[in-house]
Amino acid sequence: MDALINDIEIIKAKTTKINDVDFDNLTFGKILTDHMLECDFKDGKWQAPKVVPYQPITLDPSAKIFHYGQSVFEGMKAYKDADGTVWLFRPLDNFKRLNISSKRLAIPELPEDYFMNGLKALLKVDSDWIPRNEGSSLYIRPFIFASGKGFHASPADEYKFIIACAPSGSYFSGEVKVLIEEKYSRSANGGVGFAKAGGNYAGQFYPTQLAVDKGYQQVIWTDDNTHEYIEEAGAMNIFVRINDTLITGPTSDRILDGITRKSIIELAQSKGIPVEVRKITVSEVVEAAKNGSLKEMFGAGTAAVISPISGFGYKNEDYDIPEMEDAYASFLKKHITDIQTNKSEDPFGWRYKVE
Repeated sequence: MDALINDIEIIKAKTTKINDVDFDNLTFGKILTDHMLECDFKDGKWQAPKVVPYQPITLDPSAKIFHYGQSVFEGMKAYKDADGTVWLFRPLDNFKRLNISSKRLAIPELPEDYFMNGLKALLKVDSDWIPRNEGSSLYIRPFIFASGKGFHASPADEYKFIIACAPSGSYFSGEVKVLIEEKYSRSANGGVGFAKAGGNYAGQFYPTQLAVDKGYQQVIWTDDNTHEYIEEAGAMNIFVRINDTLITGPTSDRILDGITRKSIIELAQSKGIPVEVRKITVSEVVEAAKNGSLKEMFGAGTAAVISPISGFGYKNEDYDIPEMEDAYASFLKKHITDIQTNKSEDPFGWRYKVE
């Protein structure tokens, strides 16, 4: 039966897939919910968004997404607390960053109410899909791509905005060993590294596979010019703990302004942990590993929240990072996930109740 939620048209799926899902054994991002939000840009404006059954989409072979790569996305999560209330974590930051990414790729920016009201309507329709299991959540993927037709190398005249959701377990499991990249770059000055553009990730896959073939799980990206500075860890921002100081690189044209990254910096400072936002040289990290002052390295992002790094490789040498009992990674991850899941107070105003 069709309906309206938050002024969003709802077209319900005739059947549900939820009864076939094992919520105790969720992989990441493989199973999709019954519905999705869909909104088209055409005739110079965004049309009314609507919630529809999750389904394939049909595109013309000349759709510009296939040829010129106009595509941006976000990653978010929804959580259910013990009372069944649904929460989001800093969703307006995701909305703002989606538009920052869109602007850089000449994609028309999206109205805030289309994003927020559409997302809330979708979560209400698929509320039963939000897991309550510890460590699980509903992963949310908003994305925009060029659907307009034609081979001319120019921005498209039509776009499609979709939000799809997947109940998911942990993103990473087990130890993560990384290889510091000496040749390939994730992004460059003046480029689109700060945007969540699909092409950024496509360009990572080949160097990452080379690292996997050598026995590592991920790559630590270095700057495009000299490869002297550590920038990101795979698809995540990176933090390094030297002695008791937590260090992360500044955002730039090349580095994504991660929402988890910002949260970690603010949380750590509030807990009295010394934080430095500055450039980090590879040689500084290698020297710290040699003299024992390198206490921790971890990646930070929406999917994994915090992913500890157990060691790294550089110039054919491996460096182990011993596990610490009082690790910042576990301390900060617990505090952030407790806020996200409404298990603790939220002094920062990050948690967003879906009503």
